[in-house]
Amino acid sequence: MATAVTPPRGMRDFLPADKANRERALGVIRQSFAAHGFDEIETPVMEDTARLHSGLGGDNEKLGFAVQKRGLAPADLVAAAEADDLLSLTDLGLRFDLTVPLARFYASHRADLPAVFRAIQIAPVWRAERPQKGRYRQFMQCDIDIIGEAGPLAEIELITATVAALDNLGVTGCSVRINDRRILSTMLASWGIAADLTERALITLDKLDKIGVDGVVAELGGLGIDTTDLARTLAGFADAGWPDATDAPAWLDAAAYADLLSLRAALPGVRLEFDPTLVRGMGYYTGTIFEIAHPDLGYSLGGGGRYDGMIGRFLGTDVPACGFSIGFERIVDLLAGADDETGTAVVLVHEKDADPAALVALKTALVADGLRVRLDKRTKNLKALLERAGAAGYGRFAFVTDDSVAPGDLVFKPLGD
Repeated sequence: MATAVTPPRGMRDFLPADKANRERALGVIRQSFAAHGFDEIETPVMEDTARLHSGLGGDNEKLGFAVQKRGLAPADLVAAAEADDLLSLTDLGLRFDLTVPLARFYASHRADLPAVFRAIQIAPVWRAERPQKGRYRQFMQCDIDIIGEAGPLAEIELITATVAALDNLGVTGCSVRINDRRILSTMLASWGIAADLTERALITLDKLDKIGVDGVVAELGGLGIDTTDLARTLAGFADAGWPDATDAPAWLDAAAYADLLSLRAALPGVRLEFDPTLVRGMGYYTGTIFEIAHPDLGYSLGGGGRYDGMIGRFLGTDVPACGFSIGFERIVDLLAGADDETGTAVVLVHEKDADPAALVALKTALVADGLRVRLDKRTKNLKALLERAGAAGYGRFAFVTDDSVAPGDLVFKPLGD
């Protein structure tokens, strides 16, 4: 019986054309972020178990892949099972996001970094998700973060750089939904929700786009919360826009809203939309939160916010921090394969008995002229060979004959003709 040869569930292989498309997109993102003064760093794919499960990662901690300690004995397994503490069998885990590693990185290298540090992290992360369309167990994250800047400059720079990256990728029509955790806290308090139910209520409110107003009202009612008039309030948020600050509703935290209005004024070229129901599921956010919305999609293309308390968990003193993450896997699916390199990518089709040394010499000469060159042995089904080359991003081909001893002897033809 044949052995299964597919990748693990929720993980993927990428054929050359897909890989090239991804790398082109990553290159655009890197260049865009770097142009705005961010510097790229790299952290290990694994961190200590205790750090990954210290409460900094929110619900994502439950999805972490743990790495078992070496040298465990059967007694260790029994003790862990009896204590219902399987994490005690592990000492490392694969990172489930890039924010926790960044906090540890900053705590480790603070003395070598500028007072305000602007970081790029572009790397894979792993989560034990239930695989489904658009949701994978291994995926790329593209993060930018600013550490050490307590004022609105951090949010302005992050949003500006992220919108520029999307524009450079050709992803148009996006807007940035924005809210503040302080507004959410004031809003829940105005609804009479007790402090000990705040996090539960936020989790429910975060489902608004999935279960609708009636679903949110039902879940909050199940927590014992008075939901009188709540349905009408939530429905009114859909078309609320930016409320008049001089006649703001009771649930709107005045100081936080004034900060959001200042951000809108500082970002005139960005479609900034106030959404008082925007939650962002991570519990470590402390202030501004934002997401990228696209009119044709029912899910966000990225998000982030301010998390001023996280790094203090490592240093013992709070350091202001704010970040924005592009949902790369969702965005790359929107991009058509770029063809800007096909004119410089060529295929040399040669006979089976062609002289290898002559082929390589010819190829080397073309590469020196700035071309990308692939050698393909001629097959009976030439059409299929050329179609595969075109799908891989090659734009022209030429037959190598006994008379083709120099680049000038080749006659190139467009692929697809």
